[in-house]
Amino acid sequence: MSRRSSHSAGTSPHSVALVVDEGSNPFELGVATELFGLRRPELDRPWYDLTLCAAGPAVDMHLGLFTLTGVAGLDATERAGTVIVPNRPDPEIEPSPAVVEAVRRAADRGARLVSFCTGAFTLAAAGVLDGRRATTHWRWADLFTARFPAVRLDPDVLYVRDGDVFTAAGSAAALDLCLHLITLDHGSEVANAVGRRLVFSGHRDGGQRQFIERPVPAVRDASLAPVLDWARAQVDGPLTIGGLAAYANVSPATLHRRFRAELGTTPLAWLTGERVALACRLIERGEVRADVVARSSGLGTASNLRVQLHRHTGLTPTRYRERFGPRPGSAPPVPPSPPA
Repeated sequence: MSRRSSHSAGTSPHSVALVVDEGSNPFELGVATELFGLRRPELDRPWYDLTLCAAGPAVDMHLGLFTLTGVAGLDATERAGTVIVPNRPDPEIEPSPAVVEAVRRAADRGARLVSFCTGAFTLAAAGVLDGRRATTHWRWADLFTARFPAVRLDPDVLYVRDGDVFTAAGSAAALDLCLHLITLDHGSEVANAVGRRLVFSGHRDGGQRQFIERPVPAVRDASLAPVLDWARAQVDGPLTIGGLAAYANVSPATLHRRFRAELGTTPLAWLTGERVALACRLIERGEVRADVVARSSGLGTASNLRVQLHRHTGLTPTRYRERFGPRPGSAPPVPPSPPA
């Protein structure tokens, strides 16, 4: 089963092979299909070529909810630029040997490898996570560590990138990781446009915690939501942590505790991330002056822009513009959304 997005003559979309194994979870299957398989003509650019593949012609999904038929064979993984391995709700059951071998071959030829939730067990079984940092669902962290001690597991985060290997924690984190991959491939403006199409509130940074240690307050005004909305509206200004605390009518220490509890990050890290996201959108829309991007995004100086952009994306402003900036004669970029 392959879904090829429409694309201009002379261009080819990035190929994605989604491996389905016995007992796979339909939710993760749906996430990958929605993000990489559906046509997105409103973006006016080559999208992805998604192929579902399996070791056999029919695959029983989790709990026998339905049987998937008509998918391609595992040889599809040999042609894909990205290979997404199957989630297994019961990670104590070994993945198919054929699937494990297909993952190994994909790794050997340098394909980008992606796992959702307990799909990390499949990557680890293939040996591609040895010595790497990875994550999986917190519920299975102890089992994973016991079985794969050579993997540097981080069970507290939403998703992890280690080179060309990406692992997401729970099912919902699969959405965050997919949007992150779209950001890497097409830029943050396109990823934001896809998120809006999904009515998704905004992609979370991979470093956020998998779950909240304390319940989110039932009363909206007692949560961080009003503070975040207020800060996003003026993220390009001289906003400080003290200013955030004053708006929330709490001390900086209390604000710090609330950010840790609700978002799994610090106020400064969140604010910097919002500013970097805005800087990325300015570059994608064609602003070439580093000092203007820095000033307009609230990062202050071109030097700080370079440091923060490289820390968050791995690219300098020049490299980011070369990869994600508008090209001569290209269609106007997707209108930006407020910082997510």
